[in-house]
Amino acid sequence: MAKPSARVPVDSLVDLACRDGVDVRPTLARVLTDLYVQRPSHSGEEELQYVELVLGLIDSVDAKTRAAIAAKLQQYPKAPAAVLSRLDSLAAAKPAEDETGEDLLELFFSSGPEERRLILTNLDVVSNPTRRRPVPSEGELVRRLERAALRRNPSEFSRILARALNISRELAERISFDNSGEPVIVVAKVLGMKTEVVQRILLFLNPVVGQSVPRIFELCQLYGELSSAAAEHMLTIWQAKPVRPHAEHQIVYWDDERRTARSPTTEITQAGVQQTAQSGRAKINER
Repeated sequence: MAKPSARVPVDSLVDLACRDGVDVRPTLARVLTDLYVQRPSHSGEEELQYVELVLGLIDSVDAKTRAAIAAKLQQYPKAPAAVLSRLDSLAAAKPAEDETGEDLLELFFSSGPEERRLILTNLDVVSNPTRRRPVPSEGELVRRLERAALRRNPSEFSRILARALNISRELAERISFDNSGEPVIVVAKVLGMKTEVVQRILLFLNPVVGQSVPRIFELCQLYGELSSAAAEHMLTIWQAKPVRPHAEHQIVYWDDERRTARSPTTEITQAGVQQTAQSGRAKINER
């Protein structure tokens, strides 16, 4: 006698997730993924069940949930290719359709580092190349921003940023006081800053970021990966949507387990960051 299948029909599970008017599909998709990645390997039957269940859910969940699932699976060596492919296609096809500019802005600022990186790299897919505009890296604007950062004056940094980029002062302050650093990377890419200038700004502007050499490694790597088109696309969103003041969003951006998740770029070393810090202090003394 054949053993009855333990697999749950996808339609029944989705109906259950929406019962009583409460949509728990985002939570269900996250929990299924969390359970899946806890085991180092799965049988063919287990993988097939996970793929069917998650593919039946991710089309209807929000972008933040999809980004969280993608971040989790990208760190799992045996992640199902079908799920990753579907998440990639949804991220490429739906940012402009599913999220308004303000929604995407708030999603970006409320997300953790890995989700922010996914948002920025997905913006590259829907960016309009005609909007790209070169900005001299050695211009007066960059020098003024660097000077404010070296003086550890995020308020002055915000004031300069708001006027230069035509964004609200509240948003400029969120960028300057952000404890994770990705917004500053977007600004740096838009303005075409040199890598050493970016490093000095990261080291001095916000002590929460500057005191973590591993975090600066990650941000510098993101700066190398981020395209000018994606940065310009985010700037367009910043310029189009007024932003209300928000309470500070605390982000846990580093732990010991992630130290081996991504290696620093070959051009950025701990000694290099320390040398950049010394250079920044020398610039302060000169002024």
